[in-house]
Amino acid sequence: MATHSHKRETARRKPRAALIAAPIAVLATGAAVTAGVLGSEPPSDLLAVDQSAAGDIADRSPVISRGDGSRGDPSRPAGPSARDLEAAAAPQLSPADEAMLPKAVAAAVRNADTQLWTTTELNIWTRPDKQARQLGVLDAVKKVSVTGREMLGRQEIVLDGEARWVTSGYLSEEKPDLGPTLGGECTNGTSVPSSVSPNIQAIHEAVCANFPEITTYGTLRSDGEHAQGIAMDIMVAGDRAWQVAEFLREYYSEFGVNYVIHAQRIWSVQRSSEGWRPMEDRGSVTANHYDHVHVTTY
Repeated sequence: MATHSHKRETARRKPRAALIAAPIAVLATGAAVTAGVLGSEPPSDLLAVDQSAAGDIADRSPVISRGDGSRGDPSRPAGPSARDLEAAAAPQLSPADEAMLPKAVAAAVRNADTQLWTTTELNIWTRPDKQARQLGVLDAVKKVSVTGREMLGRQEIVLDGEARWVTSGYLSEEKPDLGPTLGGECTNGTSVPSSVSPNIQAIHEAVCANFPEITTYGTLRSDGEHAQGIAMDIMVAGDRAWQVAEFLREYYSEFGVNYVIHAQRIWSVQRSSEGWRPMEDRGSVTANHYDHVHVTTY
């Protein structure tokens, strides 16, 4: 009986090098095919498909906002747009410069339909800021049109059709009563001797013009400063007397005042920083100057 030997069938294993080489070969083949396709003119329908696919891929790609609403390439950093660069390069106007633009000024002057009174003398300026030039002085108790614009401590008015600026806070809806002022004429018939000093004559004229109800003035007599014609007693008492005393103190330089006494108080140029100082009791209403204001000039 013949003995048959059976060979065991075993699968042959490919070497590892062959396993690696196969994918490489496929890749190489694919690259060659791709190169061939790219080198030839593709059909129009293939181009359409490729472009559609490319657009679909782009739609799913991340988008970077550039800060101006545009969509940028995600591979590039966001930066300023051309509009941003133009805005940065343009000169920046200050608020005062914007207020002084011709259109803004014309509109303000056109709409100036409110009038106010000046409560004191005011410097007139061309602008509200430090670049302003002074054009003169606006008198007190003068009615002016205002535009309603205020900035940097000044407010805009209209003078002779032109926009001008004055310090804020000195315009009023009601005509102000400024109280005693220099100038004016004495109309109550009182007078002082011609031999008194020019300063005493000026004080009489001003007090008489501003306080016409006062009709008694004491000037020349045989003692002290009165004998020299440089002193005067203004016969008035109470609140009105203090108004006269403060009036003389306010205009001491114009009147050549040395000192003023009223109600047992004294104010002098030499010690003006101390204000009204108390005096010793001299024993009577008149001696303590309660019934009059005494003024001595240089």
